[in-house]
Amino acid sequence: MGNLTRRDLVVKVAMKTGLPQQEVAKVFEEILDVFMEVFKKRETIELRNFGVFEVTLRKARIGRNPRNPERDILIPPRAVVRFKPGKEVKGILNAITKDLLKEEELKKKKKT
Repeated sequence: MGNLTRRDLVVKVAMKTGLPQQEVAKVFEEILDVFMEVFKKRETIELRNFGVFEVTLRKARIGRNPRNPERDILIPPRAVVRFKPGKEVKGILNAITKDLLKEEELKKKKKT
């Protein structure tokens, strides 16, 4: 399972649409620019059936420095982008969950 990079996305979309990679890359960059503008305005991006991106405030919390775990540190509040999956994405995630649970069961059976 590898990560999909911006370049990989551009190549895949170009192959599916038949458009030149340069055009797809320009459109992709414009979409990302629009996302950034929307986030700066603290607005929500709703993509029907896919999901919702929204800026929320993460509360302050107590954390630990891995180099010095005896000492607690205060992690200040900060703005984050949250993603709430839509109907289709939830369906895919549910199917993945079932597959992963089956894999875990098989691993446990092999160990015993």
